[in-house]
Amino acid sequence: MLSTSDLGRVFITGGAGFIGSYTVDALCRNKNEVVVFDNLSSGRLENIKQWLNAPNFLFKQSDLLKPEKIQKHLSDCETVFHLAANPEVRLGSTDPKVHYEQNIATTFNLLEAIRKNGNVKNFVFTSSSTVYGDAEKIPTPENYAPLEPVSVYGASKLASEALIISFAYTYGFNAALCRLANIIGPRTQHGVICDFINKLRKNPKKLEILGDGTQTKSYLDVEDCVNAMLTGISQPIRVEAYNIGSEDKINVKKIADIVCREMGLKNVEYVYTGGVDGGRGWKGDVKIMLLDIEKIKALGWKPRLNSHQAVEKTTKALLQQKE
Repeated sequence: MLSTSDLGRVFITGGAGFIGSYTVDALCRNKNEVVVFDNLSSGRLENIKQWLNAPNFLFKQSDLLKPEKIQKHLSDCETVFHLAANPEVRLGSTDPKVHYEQNIATTFNLLEAIRKNGNVKNFVFTSSSTVYGDAEKIPTPENYAPLEPVSVYGASKLASEALIISFAYTYGFNAALCRLANIIGPRTQHGVICDFINKLRKNPKKLEILGDGTQTKSYLDVEDCVNAMLTGISQPIRVEAYNIGSEDKINVKKIADIVCREMGLKNVEYVYTGGVDGGRGWKGDVKIMLLDIEKIKALGWKPRLNSHQAVEKTTKALLQQKE
């Protein structure tokens, strides 16, 4: 098993973003040399400010849609964490080109730079539970088939996985495909918890809930997620997919209850939009998601927090930030 010291110099796309910045924290604390490549479209320098003057850290504001920039800053890096993407799943139903450009084209540009560079030995990709679509088997294992994503976002992640697999086998680097549940934590800027807090700040008596409130999914604390990714890349295997999530799930109504309680609100009227296709929040929303995480657990990792605890922790942290 590899340790983080075996990863060499690490190149992180989207390193100023939510999951990316926690990955930076973990690696910089372990004294790895880290290069962050981020266009700051959704990432924030505030997330990585503690490392900006560190001797083992380098930040480059640039875009993966500019291939010539990638090659220049990738030199001497042995490990790549590809975390940059457009995270808004809903956007695909109205503007699918965004997911093609920000998720698929950027992945190809990065892989081409890696091919030309020749130094990269390890590659970690943040894929998504959305590649499974409406899985008939719950919890869903990594070998579930057929993979039929119901959102453009999920399709873009699956297409990226295929590109990564082909490049890994053809050009000889190891790849860990991390299929993530809903990852939440103090630096998150989108998702259901942020949505509820923002709505209740405007109107503490009424809360609009997309769908019918029964959408039920797995939520995982971001620090647990980063530890799982580091566990996955520690295995010297050419290509492996790992589900990363909690062992339980929570529905949207219960999340609303937690947010209201933490905000000290009582008797809030919940107004359900009814949603589409049987109570989904939006077109392409997966209504029930729980991943089988036995493969990553067999490597010694397990989540510290369950879905309920992760939602509580994130809600408390976001409310403190907004006060």
